[in-house]
Amino acid sequence: MNWLLVVAGAMVGAPLRYLADRAVQARYDSVFPWGTFAVNVTGCLILGLLTGAASAGPHLQLLLGTGLCGALTTYSTFSYETLRLTEAGSGLYAAVNVVASVVAGLVAAFAGVSLAGALWA
Repeated sequence: MNWLLVVAGAMVGAPLRYLADRAVQARYDSVFPWGTFAVNVTGCLILGLLTGAASAGPHLQLLLGTGLCGALTTYSTFSYETLRLTEAGSGLYAAVNVVASVVAGLVAAFAGVSLAGALWA
């Protein structure tokens, strides 16, 4: 039964990642991978909210945390795009992508935990 929750969340997360990535990248025509950056930071915020929400039971964690966020966020694309930036001679963009993604992801996760604590305290 649990795997169905993960599949259901992933069925929403994967197309959402693709559509959000394309929409953001089309709006900000740049060599910097803004689309992947945006979905990864958003996923960190959602996971932070789930972590901070004491009432989020295991089913919601599987559906939204593992399923939705697991399919929405993408470490492999982040790594690939960073490699491609380096290969294209855009080492500064690659370094900014790594540092900004880690910092923004952590800030979003902590913000999600704090927001959940404020909302459900």
